[in-house]
Order: sequence, then structure tokens, then C-alpha cells
Amino acid sequence: MVPPVHDIATLLQRPALLALPAPLRRVLADAATPVPVHDGMPDAIDVLADTLDTLATLGADGDVILAAVLHGLPALQPAFAGAVGKQVPGLADLLEGQVAAAQVWALHAEQTRGVNTEGLRRLLLAIVRDLRVVTILLARQLARMRAAGALPDAERQALARLTRDIHAPLANRLGIWQLKWELEDLAFRYLQPQVYKQIATQLDEKRLGRERYIGAVTDALRAALAEHGIAAEVSGRPKHIYSIWRKMQRKQVGFDELYDLRAVRIAVDDVAACYAALGIVHALWVPIPSEFDDYIARPKANDYRSLHTAVVGPEGRTLEVQIRTHEMHAQAELGVAAHWKYKEGKGGGDAFDRKIAWMRRLLDGAAEGAGGEGALAGELDAELVEDRVYALTPKGEVVDLPQGGTVLDFAYHVHTMVGHRTRGAKVNGRIVPLNHVLRSGDRVEILTSKEPEPRRDWLLQANGFLASGRSRDKVRAWFHKLDRARNLQAGRELLEKELKRLGLHHADLSGAAKKFHADSVDELYIQVALGDVGPHQVGRALHEEQRAAAEPETPSLPVLRPPRKVAKPGKSKFTVQGVGNLLVQLAKCCQPVPGEPIAGYLTRVRGVTVHRTDCAAFARLAATSPQRVLPVEWGQAGGGYEVDVQVTALDRKWLLKDITTLIAQEEANVLDINSQSNRASGRVHLRLRLKVADFGQLSTLLGKLDALPGVEDARRSG
Repeated sequence: MVPPVHDIATLLQRPALLALPAPLRRVLADAATPVPVHDGMPDAIDVLADTLDTLATLGADGDVILAAVLHGLPALQPAFAGAVGKQVPGLADLLEGQVAAAQVWALHAEQTRGVNTEGLRRLLLAIVRDLRVVTILLARQLARMRAAGALPDAERQALARLTRDIHAPLANRLGIWQLKWELEDLAFRYLQPQVYKQIATQLDEKRLGRERYIGAVTDALRAALAEHGIAAEVSGRPKHIYSIWRKMQRKQVGFDELYDLRAVRIAVDDVAACYAALGIVHALWVPIPSEFDDYIARPKANDYRSLHTAVVGPEGRTLEVQIRTHEMHAQAELGVAAHWKYKEGKGGGDAFDRKIAWMRRLLDGAAEGAGGEGALAGELDAELVEDRVYALTPKGEVVDLPQGGTVLDFAYHVHTMVGHRTRGAKVNGRIVPLNHVLRSGDRVEILTSKEPEPRRDWLLQANGFLASGRSRDKVRAWFHKLDRARNLQAGRELLEKELKRLGLHHADLSGAAKKFHADSVDELYIQVALGDVGPHQVGRALHEEQRAAAEPETPSLPVLRPPRKVAKPGKSKFTVQGVGNLLVQLAKCCQPVPGEPIAGYLTRVRGVTVHRTDCAAFARLAATSPQRVLPVEWGQAGGGYEVDVQVTALDRKWLLKDITTLIAQEEANVLDINSQSNRASGRVHLRLRLKVADFGQLSTLLGKLDALPGVEDARRSG
């Protein structure tokens, strides 16, 4: 426990603040001078001082130290909102991350049982933009747990549950064993005080005898190792009460039956010395074969390395001996292993593992003194964009969905019948359409009907209702159970509607049926009804068949006309000014579309990623490595086809804007547009000439135009 601090001036003298540049320390001191110390503040300052000392132990940089101080003393934040804040570009994300973490703590508090702690841990890492926030959270939670004895019992219990469920597992994943053991022991002390006290008493009752015994053992080991010329540090190994209790539970044994209550640790210079020391230990005392583990030859999944053995030591007592190098000990205590991947028995997800691995590299750099402040920030590129979405039920339970998951995917993930009965949804209290794409942290409420009535257009990928193949399979399975007559009728209606929209409603379907391996046109209708074949796929097949058979002068069906000027093949969608032959791709974080202002960022291994200029991730990257920013422009539109489209709609405000915005979003070009209004009916007829990439894009675009509010019909003309 750190000595009491009690005032801001003394707090600002903590050694951890020496990581800050002198100008920032002066700003902190000037801002702190007028801040009064009020009731309850001394305890908060003590917790903050303890937090800073722990962060210094972990090798935290100046940005992290400053963010911890400003979050703990929010009255100081205005001083950093202006020009000074620009000197620390990552400060805003570090502060926002601590606020976002408080939302996860609130969710944990809402759940009294059946808490999905794995989901909450993943949600935390998904909503925190700067992963260095996690080290602040761990250090602050340890400081709070150390001071928890003064809290009311209910608050102490809630804090301990949060520590057990969120913070201790995160410290474990990062390999910061010093924090992990203490967090676990403190949480155990408050959650199961009687068991904790019983084990602590049993340890204490035998402490003096155990200490004398360990002293004799370490002296004997030092002498034997020195005799064989092995330089080693030999010490007693501290026992953690929570780990003792876990081992008692796992092995179903009593306190007196544990082998490792008497334990020593040997630290040597290299791996060869580890095995030499093991031979000396086994020569001194009789080993217990079943208790030997070689975690150097076969490291644990979390990269833990050491030799473990148990022997019958002096006086016939069992003794555990751990042997490792000094480097292995540093890795085990401070979490600075270079290669690490740990999933705690669950499928991890690549983005989740990459985030944890990035934090491990951050700790490595801090421990080794490599780089400067923000040296690793350039690596936090689009490659770390989370590939999962973590949404919340009204009760705060976490639902894990694929990237792009919709509220309808959410409903099917909760339960198949909930998905079948879905008729609407609210996200964060606001009604949204069923194809609304969710973001991590969204709270979703599904509105259901009494009877299950899934819709067939949910199966059409172009409509965007379902991003998950698992959800589509559930919808498809529902319709498979319906009788043949209903599927036949539904498929006919879906296909006729699509072919009418494409101007192909008089086409012969027998050729298309053969292409899709249907024995008859009726079988093709059933395939369409079950979602096995999309209506636009049938339309494309008919179009290709007709184009191949028709004469150019007298086509029997309308065809897509090639443009008058076709761009040269192989041209990129983007132009990088001054640079050629580079891999160029859209950034996953902001997904720019043609027409939006864009800029490029040269990554280390993935070429140039193209971001919107207002993208937050791009702003962080540009601030850290401005030399990697490249001017990028949208390239000239490539080849495609010209097509005339007719839209009939109720005349309303913003109708034309909605139509042209949708066309732009679908990456089609408007070549010409004419409108004719009918005041008597209140309708407007629009005729548009568009350039589309292919027939599939045309089908998708017509479907989305048809779904716009007020649009009665959208089809090809000509």
C-alpha cells in the first residue's frame, strides 16, 4: 500500500509523473493549484497515487500517465482542452476509453446472475479505441481493491465481482501475473471471506515452521548449485490464497494434501542451466514422478515457461521447486512475452487476438525501452478493426454477431422463434428497420408478433436483412417445412415481380430452369421460394441467354447497351498521386464510397489503405506518422452498361435527393434524368439513364429503389 497522499500537490510529485515532459508537468501543476480538496477527495487521491505507481511498474508512457491523472481529477481537464491537448494527440481517445469502460462496468452491475463475462470483456476491447486504456483500468482497479476495506459491504462485494469477472481475466490474458494474483486474492477475500480466512489462518499457523524449513532448503540448494558452478538466485515462492483454493477444488484434496505449500524458486541465466539445476535437485531429494512438468519444452498456451517438480525434501516433507531463467521470470511476472495467444477454452476471433497481441507488444516495448511515445501507434491500423459486433439485450447480456450483423441477425441469434416472430426493432430506444446494421455497444429490443411469419425477401442478400449465413439457414429451414403449393405460389410471385421490374416478364423460363438444375419451371419457382436461387440470378441468366441469341439489329428483349467510351482495362478505382504499383484498398473502419473526400495511409505490409478524410482512425494515424499520408483521388469510372430506368412515386419532399443518394451509394452513375409530375394524382414519373457495372448491380439497385418511401414502382424501360 502506498503512503497516504491526501492532496493534489503531493500527488503531482509521484515518480510516475516524471514520464511526462516538463512543459506538461508545469501545466498540471498550474491547473491543480486552484482546485480545492473536498470531502472524499483524499481517498480518491490515494487511489490515484497507487494507480500511478502501478502504471510506472508496467512501464506506461507519458500519455497513459496523463490520461490516468485527468480521469481521476476531471477538474484538471479544461487546462488540456486547448493548444496543450494538441501536443498529446492520443489523449482524447484515452479519456474516452475510460468513460466507455464505465459503461461496461454498469452493464456488469445490471446482471445479477448468468453474467456473460467473456462477452463483456470482448465488448470492452471492441469499444475502446486506444488499447492502452486497459492498463489504466487494471492499475486503477487494483488500487480500488486495496482500499476496498473502507467501503460499505454491498459496494465492496460489487467491486470484487467486477474484479473477478473482468479485470483478473484481462490481467491473465496479458500475462501480467503480479496484478493477476493480487486482483484474484483481493476479490476472493471479499467474495468468500470465511474460506479466505480459513486458508489464511492455516497458512499463518504453520508460517514460522514453514519459513524455517524453506530457509534450510534454500541454503542447501544454494550450496549444491554453487558447488557445481551454477549461478542462481534461490528464494521461497509466495503462495496465493486464491490459487490454493482453486487447486483444492480442482484436485478434491484438503489443505494438508497439497504439495506446493512449501515451495522454492530457482532463477538461472539460461535454459541449459535450468536442466542442470533440475538434475541437482533430483540428486539431492527423491522426485515425485507424477508431479513433474516441463513447460520449457512444452510451454503453456499462454506462453508460460518453467520447470515444475515436486520432491520428498528434508524431514520427509513434500516440496515444490520451480526452475526458470531470469527472462522467463520477467515474462511471468510482468507480461512481456513476445509471442502470445490465449483463448481460455473459447474461440477467440482473429481481431480479438490481434488486439491482445498488440497490447503485449506495447508492454514489450515499454519494458525494453524501445521506441518513443506512440512508437506503436502506427501499427494500430485497419488491421485491428474488430471483425465481430457485440450488441446488448435489454437486460444487458452480450450478443456476439459477425461484422455487418443486423437487428434481424440479432433476433435469430437470441432464438430461432424470436427471429421468425420479429416485426420490428428498437436500437438504443429508437425504432429502426430490420436491415439496420448494428455497432458494438448498441442495446437492441426486438418487437415480435404472436405468430411466426418470416418473410421470403429476408433471404435475398441484396436486401441486406441478414448478414449471417446461420440466420439465413434458419429462415430457409422454415420455408422448407411449408407445403409445395405455397412454395410454388410464393416463388412464382417473387420471380414474376423481379422479371417485370427488369423488363423480362415475357421470357421463356425453360432454359433458365435447366441452368439451375431444376427439372421444370415449377421446380425453379420452388428454388426461388426457398432462397436457393435468387430472382436476380434468374434474370441475369435470361438476359445472357437472350443477348447470345438475339441479332444486334432486332433484339427481341431489351438488352444493356455498352457505353460509348469504355475505360482501359486494369485501371484502379483510385489514383495515388506520385506513386505507382502499390496495393490499394478501402479501409474497413470507414468504408468510403465514390464521391467522398478521401486520403491514403501507407501501412507497413498492406500497401495503401484509403480512408475518408473525416475518419477518426485516419486522424490518429496521420497525427502519429504524417509522413505516411498520401494524396488519393477516385479513379475514372471503369466499364459498364447504360440502362434506362423508370420510377413511379408519390411526389414528396426530398424524393429526388433520396433516389440519387441511393444510386451513388450503389456506385452507379446517373447519365441523364427527366421528371414529369401529375398534379391530379400527386404522382411523379422519373426516367433515368444509368451506368451500372453489371446485371447483378442493376437488379440490386432496382430492388432498393422500389423499397424507398413513396416509390410505387421501379423497373427497366425500353
